[in-house]
Amino acid sequence: MKKSIKLVVMFVVVAAFIGSCTNDFSDINENKNDPESVAPQFLLANIISVSSDVSAFEQGFRQSNYLAQFSASIEFERIDRYEMGSNSDYWDVIFRLLSDVKSMKVAPASNEAYAAVGDIMQSYLFSQLTDLWGDVPYTEALGALEGQFLPKYDTQESIYTDPETGILAVLKKATTVLENTNASINGDVLFKGDLNKWVRFANSLQVRYLMRISKRTTNFSELQTLADGGMIMQSNADNAVVPYLSSAPNQFPLFNASAGTYQEHSMTTTVDSVLKAWNDPRVAVLYKPTKASQNLAMPEYNGLQNGQSSSTIAANGIDLNNISLFGSIFRDVANGVDAQYMQYSEVQFALAEAVTRGYITGDANAYYQNGIAASFEYYKTQLPADYFSREAIALTGTADDLTKILSQKWLSLNSVGHEAWFNVRRTGIPNLKPGPDNFNENKYPVRYLYPESEQATNNDNYQEAVSRIGGDNINSKGWWEK
Repeated sequence: MKKSIKLVVMFVVVAAFIGSCTNDFSDINENKNDPESVAPQFLLANIISVSSDVSAFEQGFRQSNYLAQFSASIEFERIDRYEMGSNSDYWDVIFRLLSDVKSMKVAPASNEAYAAVGDIMQSYLFSQLTDLWGDVPYTEALGALEGQFLPKYDTQESIYTDPETGILAVLKKATTVLENTNASINGDVLFKGDLNKWVRFANSLQVRYLMRISKRTTNFSELQTLADGGMIMQSNADNAVVPYLSSAPNQFPLFNASAGTYQEHSMTTTVDSVLKAWNDPRVAVLYKPTKASQNLAMPEYNGLQNGQSSSTIAANGIDLNNISLFGSIFRDVANGVDAQYMQYSEVQFALAEAVTRGYITGDANAYYQNGIAASFEYYKTQLPADYFSREAIALTGTADDLTKILSQKWLSLNSVGHEAWFNVRRTGIPNLKPGPDNFNENKYPVRYLYPESEQATNNDNYQEAVSRIGGDNINSKGWWEK
């Protein structure tokens, strides 16, 4: 667990201990670590801080950025060659956080606002589970708290679409509660207790998930209602991001990581080709000039092909001094980036795609340009005056429009957990090719393996799920991407 997490966790534990002190020594045998004794604001702070940090750094920057081809490894990060494994640490973190969400919702000092916010975070966490592994425990997932230790695996379809328990239904109910409650929350390190922003976040998550399952549905009335309703993210001021801080222990973990860890994150030929085709100034924020050109009047940015072994790199005579690394905001500034759940730009690109595909009505070009402008603003980069009129950027009413929209969306999702990978799996845009030394028979992977602990402790339900999804391998597609 990273330093940026430890402070919040320690705070929660200490608060629980202090809150449990008593002069009544007859209570000496009570469990002082019972999570229900922790005030809901401390649980909420922990849930947000831990989930955002793990998603942004370990899952987003250090894993998904390879899968989405924002990063290329030079030697050690074998996920770049599709040695995927189970990602069991994240599975365990998610279930611990889900347990905290449940404890927050039923804590004595909780209220309907905490419960609704808990439902939003729970929906986000379960979406991570099902989009990374496929069919997963859902309706019985937290049964261990009531003595149910062998939860069934729900289908991905039901996890998203069940009219009572599905993620989309839960998010919709949560927004109704928050729109009508007089209760308030504390410990909200995401939106500082602004329930209106929680509503916008929940509705924007619905946009994300409705597009996620768009291949498997024909009814987009809910998406149209969200697009027209005005209660989705309206600007970068509504972004669901947790800022890293300049002081320890809440700094972006790469700031304190070893030089070797940083150097394993090279710019890719995929990003290089896209940004050069766009003549896009965001390259100077997301990446650094090559070491060989950094002092020149016109520094260069060059990418490395994904999925190469160090021996292949050497055999091809690639000079790593001519390869760009990630930008200063990721390495040289402790608080240069945020831990991101979602940006306003993602919502605008999603709506642009939805209009272009004919799912909803609206102005695709306006959504598209809003998304691009928001991304430039987020990265504090001046939007070139002619940008929208450039041939590689402008929408023309042709089949190329989807590629342009989804490519811009892809770029905007750098380090946003696994979201860029999910979108590539759903749309095939950009068309990412496995590298020459991949371990997956030149196939693009679509999931992690189930944790070995599931085989050992919940084998019957595990085997049923494996049979249903087509095998526990990294190429078994989930329901929404088939």
